[in-house]
Amino acid sequence: MVIFAVWMLFFDSNSLIIHSELNEDISDLENEKEYYRNEIEKDKKAIKELSTEDGIEKLAREKYYMKKDDEDIFIIEYEDSLKIEKKNE
Repeated sequence: MVIFAVWMLFFDSNSLIIHSELNEDISDLENEKEYYRNEIEKDKKAIKELSTEDGIEKLAREKYYMKKDDEDIFIIEYEDSLKIEKKNE
């Protein structure tokens, strides 16, 4: 009986070691699945936003700095947002 128990716990193809490894894999895959579900939701929101004229105009203005013919664009950058290299003195 002891030999059978040892065999089933450690050497069999359905051993506890393999079960624990498979449970870890399942957990990792479930976490990955949740991550991708969240990413899909973000993408759906972005697609919904870009499906309107206002959304497209907002993206064009903010990301690509596009403007209408009769407009001027001024980009204001604050000192703390600039990447300035410090010189060694």
